[in-house]
Amino acid sequence: MEIQEEIKTENRKAGILLPVFSLPSNEGIGTLGKSAYQFVDWLKKAGMKIWQVLPLLPTSYGDSPYQSFASDALNFYFIDFDLLSADGLLQKTDYKKLDWGDPRHVDYGKLFEWKTKVLRIAFSRFNKDTGAWKDFLKEEKYRDFAVFMSLKGKFAYACWADWAEPFKNADKETIENFAKANESEIEFWQFTQYLFLKQWQNLKSYANEQGISIMGDMPIYVAYDSVETWKHGKELFLYESDGKTTLRAGVPPDAFSDDGQLWGNPVYDWEKMESDGYAWWKRRIEYAFTLFDIVRIDHFRGFDRFYTVAEGSDTAKEGEWRQGPGAKLFESFKDRAIVAEDLGIIDDGVREMMRQTGYPGMKVLSFGFDGNPDNEHKASNHKTNVYAYTGTHDNAPIRQMIEELGEENFKNFRLEMEKENERLEITFKSKEKEEVKALCENLIEQLFASPASVALVPMQDVLFLGEESRLNRPSSLSSSNWSYRFVKGDFTAKTAKNLSLLVKKYNR
Repeated sequence: MEIQEEIKTENRKAGILLPVFSLPSNEGIGTLGKSAYQFVDWLKKAGMKIWQVLPLLPTSYGDSPYQSFASDALNFYFIDFDLLSADGLLQKTDYKKLDWGDPRHVDYGKLFEWKTKVLRIAFSRFNKDTGAWKDFLKEEKYRDFAVFMSLKGKFAYACWADWAEPFKNADKETIENFAKANESEIEFWQFTQYLFLKQWQNLKSYANEQGISIMGDMPIYVAYDSVETWKHGKELFLYESDGKTTLRAGVPPDAFSDDGQLWGNPVYDWEKMESDGYAWWKRRIEYAFTLFDIVRIDHFRGFDRFYTVAEGSDTAKEGEWRQGPGAKLFESFKDRAIVAEDLGIIDDGVREMMRQTGYPGMKVLSFGFDGNPDNEHKASNHKTNVYAYTGTHDNAPIRQMIEELGEENFKNFRLEMEKENERLEITFKSKEKEEVKALCENLIEQLFASPASVALVPMQDVLFLGEESRLNRPSSLSSSNWSYRFVKGDFTAKTAKNLSLLVKKYNR
């Protein structure tokens, strides 16, 4: 059978999608400390070759890692206190008795209250005369972010558009005078980036030594309340002379939302960016590969044509498509390990851009059961140059998906699963008392049996978790978004062994 021939090919891999914030820890959020290393060890035992994380960017309003204060800054919430204690920068008493709330969910309010306070203690004990620190400051890589965060503090964390006039307009002399008077505060924010980089690079090196590649995630857009829009708005985005956007980013109605998704980000002025060969974007991509082995670019279709919605719209139902740069932006990155998130509304222009770049796209099994035997998301229909998922961070866990089908849809789903098992030559044994769990297991096996070169499973699906574990509900603001966490007991030897058996069976 053709599908079985595909399984014999080389370079087939499997991995787990698990955001850093979802790792176990005693610090209110997943960190780059002991639990992260233990998770890498678990991945190795499970035969996994890839750990996919979500963006490592600092989060702002709504707590989404896709809406950040800066396109290249690092989330200081992930800095591990125990590692700082081992370095002599903290004492256990500085943080051990803090109340972080529910260990199963991130409480961003508590993080905002406590994390920087403890990091400031570490900064007060840090030896600022070391050569490594002085060299880091000379690079000024995170200087703009540090100045921006210092100004956010000055203006009670209001959006930059609400700052006093000279600051709001990023007046050069005003900002220089502010920096001279607030150098220690600016250095503190640079210090958070310095710590993160040290801890992250150590963790990544360890993962690579264990044969695990780190797959990162790059949002296509930046937030309105960000360094880029404040300082470089007129250079990068479609802006009016008064600094206000008339167009915002989003997507029209799709499988994720009947009203579309109104993201609210400013949209790029691609004509202006083309004049210097897309230098800002190229620097951004190069930087991403200093952090990750593989880079997934979110909303890749936006480089072909991007959807714009008028400022003040309530939904994304009414909008306009505009032309993007296409494949020419990526001409110097054709050999890089880039994954194109090509979900949603895909047309001939996007397909041609994908062909020209050669990047693998994505397929999601959760979208594959609509009654159409030719649905490209079905495992049996996958091409090899694909990263295939049971679901993404925006999908309901597969257990929730199955449980919410309803009686008639469940019967149809069950029939389609049986047909897929026949096409993939999978033997499925029904379990009456645990049928939903059995179907979840079956769906993961279909993923591994797929011809796709890479199979990725959210940890929620590995553990057959339901609605309570969902990472994000698109087009919604909720404390349950971007907050679900695992505990140490979730990562069992039995679960790792079960995955390793699938890896061996399907040559991953």
